[in-house]
Amino acid sequence: MSAVADTPEAERLEARGVQVHFAGVRAVDGVDLTLEKGHILGVIGPNGAGKSTFMNALSGFVRLTAGTVSLGGEDVSGHSPQRMVKHGLVRTFQEVATFPDLTVLENVELGALGAGLSRRKARARALELLGDMRLDHLSRLYASSLPHGEERRVGIARAVAVAPRFLLLDEPAAGLNDAESDELAQTIIRVREDMGCGVLLVEHDMRVIFGVCERIQVLDYGKSVAYGLPEEVRTDRKVIEAYLGKHGADELVDAD
Repeated sequence: MSAVADTPEAERLEARGVQVHFAGVRAVDGVDLTLEKGHILGVIGPNGAGKSTFMNALSGFVRLTAGTVSLGGEDVSGHSPQRMVKHGLVRTFQEVATFPDLTVLENVELGALGAGLSRRKARARALELLGDMRLDHLSRLYASSLPHGEERRVGIARAVAVAPRFLLLDEPAAGLNDAESDELAQTIIRVREDMGCGVLLVEHDMRVIFGVCERIQVLDYGKSVAYGLPEEVRTDRKVIEAYLGKHGADELVDAD
């Protein structure tokens, strides 16, 4: 279950029938997804639903058991993460993994260098990005000295420095307080507006999900059970059952 996109193939990241099995466990079981450039799509679901495994499959970090992933109309199934980056697909991880002994500027500059820019152009790109993302006041600080929320935003800036066509964010709000989550949400919106990239957001923080996503896709037991506008997903019976179980969903309906 996913969107039917009207945009050209060159502007889409698509998954069709993706399956990932581990020792007989169907972690991802036939999931379709379409992400258009310039759009923010949220992927949610209860713990163990297969969200992170699905993101790993999209970005080349786990091998597909079945199905295909295409990027800009080209089949990239089985490509390494490094080849995915060259095709314009960049991701972050639940663990921030900045380089603690480098400054914020140097961390972001490394992302630009990884995109093939010269040292001079990489430095200029890093400075521009830090300004655009309102992180320039941190540029001289070492990453190891940053609060958790700021470090996560620096991790996103480093990924954006690669100039992605599609940016995949895995639980970027994990461990953040409400104020930090709000700032993160604004960062995600600014990245989409400034870069024009498609953003796939896997997240448990519903304030962030419902605050930034135009569409939301819901996974449960490795399958896609719902897709739609935030207000549609919020009241979808299958979504409520995924989080509360059938009995909990019945009680909620009865209470209404």
